[in-house]
Amino acid sequence: MLPDWPAWSTTGITCERTMSGDIVVSLPIADWNGPFDPDLGRHAVAALEAGRVVCLTGLAFTTLPEEAVLLSPALLDNSRKNISFDPASGRVSGSAEHPALLAAMLARFARSAESMLRGLLIPYADTLWAGRTSFRPAEIAGRAYSPRHDDRRLHVDAFPSRPIGGARILRLFTVLPQASAARAWRIGEPFESVAAGFLPALPSPAPLRARLYALLGLTKGVQSAYDQMMLALHDRMKLDADYQRQASYTARTFSPGSTWLCFTDQVSHAALSGHMMLEQTFHVPVQSMLDPEQSPLRVLERLAGRALA
Repeated sequence: MLPDWPAWSTTGITCERTMSGDIVVSLPIADWNGPFDPDLGRHAVAALEAGRVVCLTGLAFTTLPEEAVLLSPALLDNSRKNISFDPASGRVSGSAEHPALLAAMLARFARSAESMLRGLLIPYADTLWAGRTSFRPAEIAGRAYSPRHDDRRLHVDAFPSRPIGGARILRLFTVLPQASAARAWRIGEPFESVAAGFLPALPSPAPLRARLYALLGLTKGVQSAYDQMMLALHDRMKLDADYQRQASYTARTFSPGSTWLCFTDQVSHAALSGHMMLEQTFHVPVQSMLDPEQSPLRVLERLAGRALA
């Protein structure tokens, strides 16, 4: 666990305790390929599992000269908030422009992110798997979204159509150096506090509905009770105007060239503004955690008093 001190530093690691009690940990990592100091890796794992945001100071993703044409908000379909890349299939969605060039850039970013995390987060190296890669070229402030799809509202991540059955959602973000503005975030309250507050209002899991959705192809597999509860929690957080207005949070900006990561199923967060951001999703089995009891699955099972996956 991280030391419960106002601020601490060792071997270049810094930790800031904010007024709301959240901690943002900064690690001096400037290379995607390592090798990495094992001490940095241990601190990173402890911070992530405790629900912290880990900033990798000095680590930026460099685009190639021919990729300059991709650094435009006009690349994005008007109906989408991001361009998505599936590393498994190589398919790009969300833009009809320069598909081969986009796929190449996003695949290179996905490989860089995976190489870095496997080298840094040793306990997860053999079991984590990569999900989708996203590129968000357009400014998010000022755009119109439905409340459920508005990432400017505090929320924890859950997937409506891709059940994960309790596995963790680990996301790495980087703002391209060419961005003209920082990425502005709010980091909300600890997961257990959020979950305990919303649990009485969450609907009971519906196993028959989960099987029906899978049968109709609405989900890629059958949702576990945990999947259903996390999706309901995501939606209730975003749709609760009083909660959005009253919840405590920490404001944090990530400047162009910044890279950070966190378990977004655990860290309540909202992205208020920014553009030119790349994002890579990974999944980590709960069994690979050093302290599985800190996972949202185990927290919700304690609160609900029963197994959920």
